[in-house]
Amino acid sequence: MKGHQGQAHNSHIEDTLALKKLVDTFSNLADVKDVKSQMDLFTDDAEVISKTGNQTFHSKGKKEIEKAFTDYLALFQIVYHLNGQQTVEINGDHATGISYCFVTLIGDGKKNQSGVRYNDTYVKKNGKWLIKKRESNFMFTSVDPYNTAK
Repeated sequence: MKGHQGQAHNSHIEDTLALKKLVDTFSNLADVKDVKSQMDLFTDDAEVISKTGNQTFHSKGKKEIEKAFTDYLALFQIVYHLNGQQTVEINGDHATGISYCFVTLIGDGKKNQSGVRYNDTYVKKNGKWLIKKRESNFMFTSVDPYNTAK
């Protein structure tokens, strides 16, 4: 019996680490504007909801999400994500998680810095964790002038 509990514990640790890597990979790919590779991190029927103040943007399905991400990232010369804490609840091949991120976006002579809280829903398919739903809540944003000339 003890051995089985140890295996379950190791599996939980492996899943927790895999979910952290999933979220970090998402951010790393955003920073280099590799939206195509980001789509490999989502289920085919994924949805993304982004809330900024009173505005809400909603995309469903990889094709719609890819277009939304591509169009948005094109507005900026520099994209920088700094991920913080993440908590996850794992139930078999399904999980939910909350992740925090400090995002800096530089473009059009402005530096936007935002504190973002992601509420995610994940599913494990063929041994790989994917994002099924991502709700991005931009909790605050500050905008300052920024000169990108070197």
